[in-house]
Amino acid sequence: MTEENQMRLASHFEENRSHLRGVAYRMLGSLSEADDAVQEAWLRLSRSDAGRIENFRGWLTTVVARVCLDMLRSRTSRREDGLEDNAPDPIASSVPSPEQETLLADSVGLAVLVVLERLAPAERLAFVLHDMFAVSFEEVASILGRSPAAARQLASRARRRVQGVPAVPKSNLTEQRQAVNAFLTALRHGDFEGLIAVLDPDVIVRVDEAAAQPGKPREIRGAQNWAKGAIAFSRLLTGFIQPMLVDGAVGLVWAPRGKLKRVLRFSLIRGKIATVDVIADPATLQTLELAVLEKSPES
Repeated sequence: MTEENQMRLASHFEENRSHLRGVAYRMLGSLSEADDAVQEAWLRLSRSDAGRIENFRGWLTTVVARVCLDMLRSRTSRREDGLEDNAPDPIASSVPSPEQETLLADSVGLAVLVVLERLAPAERLAFVLHDMFAVSFEEVASILGRSPAAARQLASRARRRVQGVPAVPKSNLTEQRQAVNAFLTALRHGDFEGLIAVLDPDVIVRVDEAAAQPGKPREIRGAQNWAKGAIAFSRLLTGFIQPMLVDGAVGLVWAPRGKLKRVLRFSLIRGKIATVDVIADPATLQTLELAVLEKSPES
């Protein structure tokens, strides 16, 4: 390949780099792995007969998707539970920049990232490519080596997992959402009185062993007793807290860079938070049904 053709090819690739990184990040949930997948796509492009490629974006999207699918299947074959056990991720091992945090938390949505992590590789690919990037089921099927009908079923199954089904009537869900949002707002602003206002005076907080701080009780009773400690600890979380459906009800998840670390499960009495379960045990977290909470009409 002549230097001129190489430069032209590189220019085409750079025009699509942002798109490819977006596809790979949604597939893998890791910026460093996404960049690895994009780099592999460039290597394959540079070795290909580029003159025969009619649709560069489509061709590159397919290549990146195949690379990501192989990476996801490799994770599954190694029985890895989370991305943090994979090859070192500089984003996870250092303090991310504000720009990286924005990309991780906002470009996809924290809740979506959490649920995507729970999908099988084929489901994740079908959902990401079709629902997020409008890739046809025919193209998805060719990547997966399945029929278009099978690809459609995979995307549909993934969509149901992402959307979830509330376990309570709409009116109850609205009440839960209001209480949890008020709790989260007070927590983020260090608003002690605001926190007390949304907690039942006799609230019971149960903390599992993995979430408990050394020497601290596993069960706390009373709004006054818990509020100060909750605000103090919330300062260490540095964001990445978001409402989600937890077993069909509104709860909170803490998922730095999309990696699920902690869940707060609530029950309400007369609009006040009456019980809180703080869950951090990895095995227990895997048993929870998590789904994206739809935006309320007023938000």
